[in-house]
Amino acid sequence: MAWREFKKRVKQQMSDLLEIPSDVVLDLPRIVLMGNLQAFIENHRGILEYTPEMVRIGIADGELEIAGDHLILRNILPDEICVEGIIRTVTFRP
Repeated sequence: MAWREFKKRVKQQMSDLLEIPSDVVLDLPRIVLMGNLQAFIENHRGILEYTPEMVRIGIADGELEIAGDHLILRNILPDEICVEGIIRTVTFRP
């Protein structure tokens, strides 16, 4: 685990030094919320679970859970997912 943290810290320092966005270097998801009605997730690893009340999406360090009501997957692209509905919570899980 220490090696993983060391690599992450070096990547972060290189990102800062070269002025490259952290999400690109560190393989982080980019999440854009439009109020509580839409969520755009870039740099994902796929959909793990989908129900009208919850969507679980794989990300580099675990998973992202979006809970709410009447959730639908509007777009599913290799680099972006759009979730629409009434979003109640967004949770990161290791």
